[in-house]
Amino acid sequence: YWDLDFSPKTTLSLGACRERTLELLEEATRLRLISDVPLGAFLSGGVDSSAVVYMMSRASRGAVKTFSIGFEEATHNELPYAKIVAERFGTEHHEFIVRPDAIALLPKLVWYYNEPYADSSALPSYYVAQMTRRQVTVALNGDGGDENFGGYERFLAARVAERFARLPRWLRGSIERAVGGSLRDSLAHNNLPAKLKRFLAMASKPYRERHYNWMTIFRDSEKTALFCADFRRELTGVSSFAYLDRIFDQGTSADVVDQVMYADIMSYLPEDLLVKMDIAAMANSLEGRSPFLDHKLLEFSASLPSDYKIRGGTLKYVLKSALRGKLPDSILDRSKMGFGVPVNDWFRGSLQKYTREILLDPVALNRGYFDQDALRRLIEDHVQGRANNGARIWALLNLELWHRIFIDKSLSVTG
Repeated sequence: YWDLDFSPKTTLSLGACRERTLELLEEATRLRLISDVPLGAFLSGGVDSSAVVYMMSRASRGAVKTFSIGFEEATHNELPYAKIVAERFGTEHHEFIVRPDAIALLPKLVWYYNEPYADSSALPSYYVAQMTRRQVTVALNGDGGDENFGGYERFLAARVAERFARLPRWLRGSIERAVGGSLRDSLAHNNLPAKLKRFLAMASKPYRERHYNWMTIFRDSEKTALFCADFRRELTGVSSFAYLDRIFDQGTSADVVDQVMYADIMSYLPEDLLVKMDIAAMANSLEGRSPFLDHKLLEFSASLPSDYKIRGGTLKYVLKSALRGKLPDSILDRSKMGFGVPVNDWFRGSLQKYTREILLDPVALNRGYFDQDALRRLIEDHVQGRANNGARIWALLNLELWHRIFIDKSLSVTG
């Protein structure tokens, strides 16, 4: 009954768009503060959740209750940034550290999600919802800000890749060989060489194919290598890309950045991020509300030229510049971390045994999906530091536990 149209673009100046962005976000937040029960906010320390807390603090008489999740691993821990925002706006702040032993919760999460749900951030989402529910009944969050205003590096990569693809083929090949050959493989989290190598591997491909390969945990070729021969034959001619291709066909903009943002809003946002937070919240009898998903704000952001959202190398330009002076510079200028879980470290460390016990159990190996040698190799390559397969292992664990709970009924879990 409703779709988002990126084709009509505003004639407002950039300055006017900044003002309108703040007006709409303030209205969207104020409307979501209407409640007969106590309210709070999830605060990650990123721009979006910080903006929501800022708007809440303007509209609330007392101190806003804020809730944050962190990890012992510094590469994934945003608690220091959340604390900066909490202190700036005088919130009543609460923190929780997620440790590897939280894996014991995984079967319960699989039971709640009722499907093989492969996003590992469901784990901290559940914990932050559980902690929040002890204090409030409704929690606002920053979901949708990245999709609205261009907060993912893949949006910038889409623009750069379009320009790269216009270069003569011989020049593209020379750059790919020269730059790609000089980059060492690294297992560090979110490092620049790994991003550049992944970019160069896909930069010359059509934008739809690039987006599909940047978004997936397992690319089609990697799934083919992992599947056993019989299962592979059953899937002949089937590609997961067809799902995203249909969404791209519905897009109305000629701008590649608009197209990939539309694809995210129609797929990744409702079928991953919102599912994650809704189930994590409701499993704890908590209601989640998302000001950035207000339809008026979405429609306005869709009308903005992509150059207003991504300018130079700055993501979410119009939103960040509108919030300059209102949020701390350390929040606006920091690199995006994302709500990730240090599963790469966990599966090389204390969760090695757990991984093997679940995925290399004869019951799992004999399901008829995966080549047993390929599965063992995937695990060992990760444990020995030859690859970063943490996200893949997490996905496989979810699939196997889902089978045991819902298909075999050999694992009993209750809420």
